[in-house]
Amino acid sequence: MQLQSIPRVHSITKKEFVRDYVKPQKPVVIEHLVDDWDAYEKWRLSYIKEVAGDKEVPLYDDRPVKHDEGFNQAHATMSMSDYIDLLKKGPTNYRIFLYNLMKEVPSLKNDFKFPKIGLRLLKQIPMLFFGGEGSKVFMHHDIDWANILHFHFEGRKQCVLFPPSETPNLYKVPYSLITREDINFDNPDYEKFPKLKEAKGFICHLNHGETLYMPEGYWHYMKYETPGFSMSLRSLPRNFSNLRKALYNVFYMRHYDNFMRRRKGQDWIDEKNEKALH
Repeated sequence: MQLQSIPRVHSITKKEFVRDYVKPQKPVVIEHLVDDWDAYEKWRLSYIKEVAGDKEVPLYDDRPVKHDEGFNQAHATMSMSDYIDLLKKGPTNYRIFLYNLMKEVPSLKNDFKFPKIGLRLLKQIPMLFFGGEGSKVFMHHDIDWANILHFHFEGRKQCVLFPPSETPNLYKVPYSLITREDINFDNPDYEKFPKLKEAKGFICHLNHGETLYMPEGYWHYMKYETPGFSMSLRSLPRNFSNLRKALYNVFYMRHYDNFMRRRKGQDWIDEKNEKALH
């Protein structure tokens, strides 16, 4: 794969952000966007354990998709307190993915602000993501083709991104939001997946308090290098073509895929994975 470092800026104005990154749809890491948030000082795993330790949370690991599992169906549950203890003990595959903890602990909303940076951010769904050392989030793109601001807290996280234009080189699974799950994006098998050699993308390592901007429809693969967590705020796609793709995903693709899983079972999953190779 051909990966270049994502540009980093210390800070940025609304005008610069829209002109240099949103309009041309280029990713960027903003190092000091959230320094004035209470979360910048407070949001550590120990704080989350203190305010949300009794909440039962959904956990995901890196097992392959199965036909009898629903869309984003959790693989296990655990109290937040026990989960954070697990993260601190050592490497684990268990992650919390796309979780609206603010619904359960509204006080967390007081710790951050919606940046006035040129995106119309959706106020209803600030989502949290947690992972332990070595845990990975498979290569995927988001169903709604949103512009995403991804804020990282505690520790360090690697992010690999590809623009939608690279989809032909990534072995996308039909009627899904993922690439082939047997691709190791840390050490790709170029004999089995030769098109990956042509894939041109971006890489960064996020530290506490840094913000990654991911443009519309960008593929992303995340790996937690240390235990930590992140929050995403999102804005609907500005490009009408991308908005149409989002509506297709939400109102047709997802439901058709679930229908075919019920009808054909594991054969549907195997068939899709085979088609992704061609």
